[in-house]
Amino acid sequence: MRPLQNSSGDLVVDRRAGFAAALARDKDFSAAAEVMASAMEERPGWTAGWSLLGDYRAEAGDSAGAIAAYEQLARLDADGVFGAGLKLAALGATPPPRGTEIAYVESLFDDYAGRFDRELVVGLGYTAPARLAALVEAELRRRGVEQAGHALDLGCGTGLMGERLRRRASFLEGVDLSGAMVEAAGRKRVYDRLHKAELTAFLAGHAGGVDLMAAADVLNYCGALAPILGAAFGRLAPGGLFAFTLERHEGPEPMLLQASLRYAHNETAALAACRDAGFAIVASEASPLRTDRGAPVPGLLLLVRKPDRAMAELSAAEAELVAETMPLVALK
Repeated sequence: MRPLQNSSGDLVVDRRAGFAAALARDKDFSAAAEVMASAMEERPGWTAGWSLLGDYRAEAGDSAGAIAAYEQLARLDADGVFGAGLKLAALGATPPPRGTEIAYVESLFDDYAGRFDRELVVGLGYTAPARLAALVEAELRRRGVEQAGHALDLGCGTGLMGERLRRRASFLEGVDLSGAMVEAAGRKRVYDRLHKAELTAFLAGHAGGVDLMAAADVLNYCGALAPILGAAFGRLAPGGLFAFTLERHEGPEPMLLQASLRYAHNETAALAACRDAGFAIVASEASPLRTDRGAPVPGLLLLVRKPDRAMAELSAAEAELVAETMPLVALK
């Protein structure tokens, strides 16, 4: 983790920033932005301050002012720890970044790790791991087996998904971009092996033969689905399962970068991306994943299957005919 420069180094400026934060907590974002702007006049090289100023202006509806602040942030924060590229893209000033903004996501979750379970599960009503596990267990019952064998938890975080997968896997790996999250997961002692890495890079170097992959509340930070779906498909064993969640939007765009700096996907486009990657759809469920600022976050839970060897050898027309006769759990 790269340390965030949360202090300006000037006591007077820090006090102004504290006052601005208090105004923001009271939802007076215009006043917060005005106070923060005066602070930045005194300390124009304070990287975190430009991030705060941009956030307050964006909340106040001043998109032009927010863009100006984020552009200055981008000039000062070459590594992207504060997510300037995402913030500018969310306001329509630049195209969305390609793939995961590694420094931003790593810093975000390093900071979040110590309070992650409490805030996500208790505060935001997060139930995705339990619901993904239920989809997996239903498919395993249909197959007449109790365990999936080798399982891989992508973006394992503190181990909330791993706790659900443990009894369904003879060997369980976890991987996460955040070192603090990996440390927290290790303390739960549910994984046989843990790795700190970016997902697509990790999968590119993985030996493969995985029977079950899961990614709970992860792909909303990764952007386009094709790279991660292709990487997962390549490392799954024939007949292997991939269970994951997406944030969902109802617009025509296949993918949308939201103000939350998380990506949401159109359901039809997401299902098509899975099929394009070679997967068969086993189960899909459109429902909220958690709350955010008191509002439900629309989501999509998916369980997809890599065809077994016999299916892979069929012609496209034969495979489509067989797929139509195979069980599909539709949970809508």
